[in-house]
Order: sequence, then structure tokens, then C-alpha cells
Amino acid sequence: MTNFNALVSAIQDTNSTLQQSASKAINRYMTIRNWLIGFHIVEFEQNGEDRARYGQRLVEELAKALDTAGLSVRSLKLFRQFYFTYPQIGQTLSAQFKSMPSIRLNDLPAKLDKVNAVVNDPNSKLSIDAEVLLSRLSFSHLALLLPLKEPEKRAFYERQCVMGNWSVSELKRQINTLYYERSGMSIDPDALARSVEEHAQRPSIADIIKSPFTFEFLGLKAKDVVYENELEQALVDNLEAFLIELGHGFCFEAKQKRITMGDEYFFVDLVFYHRILKCHVLIELKTNEVRHEHIGQLKTYINYYKKEIMARDDNPPVGLLLVTDQNRALVEYAVADSDMQLFVSKYVVNLPSKEQLQTFIQNELAQMRP
Repeated sequence: MTNFNALVSAIQDTNSTLQQSASKAINRYMTIRNWLIGFHIVEFEQNGEDRARYGQRLVEELAKALDTAGLSVRSLKLFRQFYFTYPQIGQTLSAQFKSMPSIRLNDLPAKLDKVNAVVNDPNSKLSIDAEVLLSRLSFSHLALLLPLKEPEKRAFYERQCVMGNWSVSELKRQINTLYYERSGMSIDPDALARSVEEHAQRPSIADIIKSPFTFEFLGLKAKDVVYENELEQALVDNLEAFLIELGHGFCFEAKQKRITMGDEYFFVDLVFYHRILKCHVLIELKTNEVRHEHIGQLKTYINYYKKEIMARDDNPPVGLLLVTDQNRALVEYAVADSDMQLFVSKYVVNLPSKEQLQTFIQNELAQMRP
């Protein structure tokens, strides 16, 4: 007989295991679909009976004829690039076709045999095994790797993703902060790798499901979801205009301002200079629940600006954290501990109130989350 705790554990294990299996299956079939679409496009470009009729307009005409979410001009071009970049995926498809009898194969297997010969190209061999690509990396990962023109660099990030079990956002962060270049220049690359591994963000099932690629692949409507990066980007764009319109002395300075601390790059969402207060205002936006480390990160940026950026006649910088959590708006100001008295006596009267900023966020959420 089992007790209640054993029942809870059994259900949790069942739920977790099958959720993971489902998300992996969705991603695998989506990646295969995207590769095959790229294959079909290239095959038509090279051998299509009426290819001359469409010429350079092929993708545009194809997107118009398909008229399907997720098969836009941009997506079709991406799938075509995906096919060219990862020809080795064709080696894994014969087994897949046996479980998909409804797909019209025609002479596709024979054509794929020709494609597989391309895998003997030295650049293709740099990449990790095709089966590993399909089973360990989501298409969102692969889409971030496609713009990397150097095969060595792309292979480096593939391996790091697989070995470190990186999330999509972690891969994006490491590419943006030039991890490949830093690794080559570092005096102690092993120490750098350990640091990256220690702080790396791991993927979750939600990361795959909430991906725009997955959402469109499943045939869901765009209005039914707001992706975190889209929400964050919209808030950043609109907050910039909102603060300037308030007329409180805000002068826009930078968006996604890159700063260097140690061997790593970090990005501040928005940086303003306040001409009345004569100080920098650093703004961070988060689209999940507020956590202690959010304030800690913001204070790290504040201390960096105070030490490295602040001019002699400037006042100390101030930080602003905006958090959206389940349609609620949370607003917190932050300064270095030694500057709290200055904040209370001078900054508060010249900065937007928490209530004004909360109203702004709530209005934005109301528009973006129907």
C-alpha cells in the first residue's frame, strides 16, 4: 500500500516525465518540418519545372499561396538558411519517415541521399552530430546560431549549449557578450568556462512551449500569448517615450547599454541622464516575479556607474526596477546605500512617482494582453 506522500510523488513524476517527453517531441517534429520546408524550397529552386516563372519572387509567392501562420516570408527564408547550414539533419530522416506515412515522400529519400553527400564538406563536420542537434537543441536555439557565419564559432556555441544545457536566453546572452571571442583571449579559459557554467540559465518546458516558433507550429493564435521578450521590448520602447513626455528632465542616452565587469558583458535595459538632478538613471525591466537578485543586479550596475562613468560634478546614479508579475506592476527605486539621504531629500521630488509608473505598466499590459 502507498501513503499520501507516495501518491503525490508518483503523480509529480508522471506529470514531469510526460511533459518533458511531449515538449521534446513537439520540438523535434518542428525542427524536422522546418528543415524539410527548406529542403523543398531549394529543391524547387534547382529543379522545379516552372521555377523560372517565379525566380527571385519564389519565397514571397510561396508565403502568399500558403497563407499559414508560421510560414511567412521571413520564416521561409529562415528555413531555407537552416537547410543550407545543417545539411547533416537529412541523415536522420529515413527513420522518421516510417512513422509519418501521410507525408508525400515521392522520391524524397533518393534526393536526401544526394544531400547527405554534402555532409562530407569539412565545415559540416565541425558541427555536432545531427541526432544530438535534434534531441538536445530546440529550433529557437538553432535560429540564434544561423546568423553566425563562421562554422567554428557556430560549432563552439553548439557544443557549449549541449554540454551546459543552456536555455535559449542563455545562448543569446553568451553570443551577445562574445563568449567565443572571450574564450579565445582569456588567460584562463577553463576558469572562464567554469564561471559561465556556474551562472548559466537552464531551459524549462515553458521555454519551448512559449517560443514563437512552437506557438505558430501548433497553430495557436498570436493574440493568445505574449512572449516575454516581446513584452519586455514593448515596455522598453514605450517607457522611453513615456518618461520624456513627463517633462521631468529625462534625456535618453542608451538602450541595452553594454557594460564590462570582469570578463563578462552585461546590458542595462535603458539609460537616461537627468539634466535637473545631474545623474544617470538606470532602468531594468523584468517580466517575471520580483526576486532579491533583481535589486542586487541593479545595485551592481549603479555601483559600476558610480565608479566608472559618473563625472566629477555629477550626482550619484539612481536605479529603477520595473517588474510585471501576473498582470501586476511592481516598481522599486534603488541607490547605493550611502546615497539614501540624497535620494529622499532631492531625487524623490524630481522623479516619477511609483504610482505613475505602475499606472504606465498596467496600461501597457492591458493593451498587450487582451
